[in-house]
Amino acid sequence: PITPGELLCLGSSLAFSGLFYYLYRKKARVVARIQEAPKLQVDDDLPALVSAAHGRCLPYVALEGIVLPAKAALTSHYHEGLQGVIQKLLLKEHRLIWNSLARSW
Repeated sequence: PITPGELLCLGSSLAFSGLFYYLYRKKARVVARIQEAPKLQVDDDLPALVSAAHGRCLPYVALEGIVLPAKAALTSHYHEGLQGVIQKLLLKEHRLIWNSLARSW
């Protein structure tokens, strides 16, 4: 005989397993799209390609090319001859909604 507590544990275990599998498959599809992203070169044709795209946006694109520093390249203190540049970041904030239950934005 199976007790109601055992049925509850079994049901919740199956529900959580299904939820985590759904999340796993969703993220796996995103990773597959990123891995299949077309590789474009940074050249003079890139602005025309972006402006011709739908919504003037290219989702999941890998850009390849040589970057030049705006002022001076950063040099590593730990590895001689290693240089780098800082990428200019674009931050897009989404509208925040107050969650009164969790008391957070």
